[in-house]
Amino acid sequence: MKLTTFWRWWVAGTTSHLGSAVGGVALPLTALTVLDASAFEMGLITAAGYLAYLLISLPAGVVVQRVPLRGMQVALDLIRALAIASVPAAWWWDALTVAQLVLVALVVSFANVLFDVANQTFLPEIVPAAQLQARNSLTSGTHAATQLGGPSLGGLAVQLLGAVPTLLVDAVSYLLSAVLLRTLPARRVQRPAERPPMVTMIREGWHYVLRHPIIGPAMWDATATNFVCGAMLALFPYYLVRELHASPLLVGLLLAADGLGSLIGAALTTWFTDRVGTARGLILAAFVGVAGALIIPLGTGAVGYLAFAVGNLVFASSTVVLSVTTRTYRMLASPPELLSRVIATVKFVSWGAIPLGGLLAGVLAGPLGARTTLLIFGALTVLSPIIYLSTPIRRLRDLPLDAAPKRAEARV
Repeated sequence: MKLTTFWRWWVAGTTSHLGSAVGGVALPLTALTVLDASAFEMGLITAAGYLAYLLISLPAGVVVQRVPLRGMQVALDLIRALAIASVPAAWWWDALTVAQLVLVALVVSFANVLFDVANQTFLPEIVPAAQLQARNSLTSGTHAATQLGGPSLGGLAVQLLGAVPTLLVDAVSYLLSAVLLRTLPARRVQRPAERPPMVTMIREGWHYVLRHPIIGPAMWDATATNFVCGAMLALFPYYLVRELHASPLLVGLLLAADGLGSLIGAALTTWFTDRVGTARGLILAAFVGVAGALIIPLGTGAVGYLAFAVGNLVFASSTVVLSVTTRTYRMLASPPELLSRVIATVKFVSWGAIPLGGLLAGVLAGPLGARTTLLIFGALTVLSPIIYLSTPIRRLRDLPLDAAPKRAEARV
């Protein structure tokens, strides 16, 4: 039976996400075990992996509107495959350095930004509005499943094959994704009679988000949460290897707790928000995330492993509830002609906080230690519920779809 457009799109994303989850364990373990990277160098690698969100997210929203997406996405998959494959090649020739890992992470991050904005823009075109929440939950749940199985597989592969050869799994996943995406129907660019300057189009999306009473606060909440996530991404492998003395296999299993939490959050989001309301659900999930983040760095030995897994599971599940709810709302509430720029604006601000958090965590972990640094960043998660409680969202049960600013104001 021939797969529909949505399912081919879904299989392509699942394939690359699984490979990336494996690579997400192999790359930091390559830095730690092959190159003996310091906490600061781990922060640099993490920062490079998300720096593009600060540099090109805003123009990415315009580019997605102007470029044939299928060809662009296939090209981006091939670029990511080549970048990842360069690491085993350099290692084979005994030329691998931390600088190359930083460069590879940077190249992949630029490709990720363009690819992710295109993917989120495409989803509402192939899914009816009434099914968006369910499809977003499915894609988040699938991503969570790959985050659950991928790190475990990655840890096992690193234990058996070594960190560097395991990266080839990630490279192959991008190639398979490119093959699948090539089968999707071409999404042709509609060329308007007049093409506004890129700066004007960026500004329109920017003002729309900032003036929106729901999308704006949700973006700032995501920014605070992602700042903490950046620290976690930078320090989790370092903390597990250097302070909890976990083996590569155990590192993969413990990191998989994030995937299990994400899977639980994705499975429960629609049920949860139907019962408590989407607005109330955001506030409750934000408070739950604070508790999870503070549990993560507690204890040593077996207790430390358990606290890391439980805290990671709780924090991840709450984050997915926040993400699915606000992402679905953006897709439904944003004018179609502005959607890609709304997505790009939100990514620029919120995902741009990830490299900043990762870099700062790397700097602090040197003198303070990874455990203390993670506790400091965990305490910062209290900003998430504070943001929502300081907006009209606190008085609502559900997020309203008629809260958009007037178009004339959005163009200022």
